[in-house]
Order: sequence, then C-alpha cells, then structure tokens
Amino acid sequence: MKFNIYKDKVGEWRWRLRAANNEIIAAGEGYKNKVDCLHAIDLVKSSAGAPVEETTS
Repeated sequence: MKFNIYKDKVGEWRWRLRAANNEIIAAGEGYKNKVDCLHAIDLVKSSAGAPVEETTS
C-alpha cells in the first residue's frame, strides 16, 4: 500500500491510500496546506489499533 498526495483543481491538497493493485481504498478531504494533508496521513497511520464499531443509521 502507498499514500499519494496531490493538489486538486481548486488548489487543495488531498491524499489517497492505494492498495498493492493500485486501487484507491481510502481518500481524505481537501486541505489548504500540504503540511495539514501530511498530518492527516500520519493520523491514519497511527490509527491501526483503533477499534471497529458498528452503528445503525
């Protein structure tokens, strides 16, 4: 897996997580600053032990 960061059409930084087969499996919101986008990636990386919770809609 790998993270990609890029600037979108409106100039915001975004991230995508791609699987080994290059399919996008997760994506983040837009960030004005690149450093904020990178921080969001770090948060996702550090959440590996987060519990899974089922909710109803």
